[in-house]
Amino acid sequence: MKKQSAILILLVSVCCLVMLAVDGIWQPGYWIKSSVKILLFLASPIIYGVIFQTPVIRNMVRTSRSCLATPLLLAAAVYAVIVAVFFLLRGTVDFSSVLSNLPEGVTKTTFPFVALYISFINSLLEEVFFRGFAYLSLSKSTKGASLFSAVAFALYHTAMMLGWFPLPVFLLALIGLTAGGMIFNYLCKKSENIIAGWLVHMFANFAINTIGLLLFFGLV
Repeated sequence: MKKQSAILILLVSVCCLVMLAVDGIWQPGYWIKSSVKILLFLASPIIYGVIFQTPVIRNMVRTSRSCLATPLLLAAAVYAVIVAVFFLLRGTVDFSSVLSNLPEGVTKTTFPFVALYISFINSLLEEVFFRGFAYLSLSKSTKGASLFSAVAFALYHTAMMLGWFPLPVFLLALIGLTAGGMIFNYLCKKSENIIAGWLVHMFANFAINTIGLLLFFGLV
């Protein structure tokens, strides 16, 4: 089991480092970056599953006996909190830098399509990788799986957020991402799949994209 855990941690770490390099150094167009992420985040659990003969993907999406009412309520609350925090901070934080740091190819015309992709597909992809693979699979043999997964999730987002906010807000965002990762892990552990966490993650992305739409079209 130690060998399996070490290989899993290595795969997750390498994928995160590659994505940091893609975001921070290469900086290709949005859809090229997304294609690289899809390849890495899906290939890693599949390769791991083949090597150790474990149905990783199937295990993380199996039907849960738990009710989805609580995750849906939590998802709605997360949406409300993120949007509320934006309106509370918009008088003290210059959010215009967010638009100037968007990846190449994200324009007013393409943003609605990117927003839908981020909300539905990208959130599922990250749940498969960070919760289903980096947490659920690792938690069977490693006590620190939740912290590892949450920190990896937060650090993965660092390159894309560099230059967006002042340092204090940037650090607050990292802490929030780590805390969010821990919450997603808790939901995954409770339901033994990624569905509940995906719902909350999806609504968090809905909130961020709502803010993006407001900024993009000058509605705030």
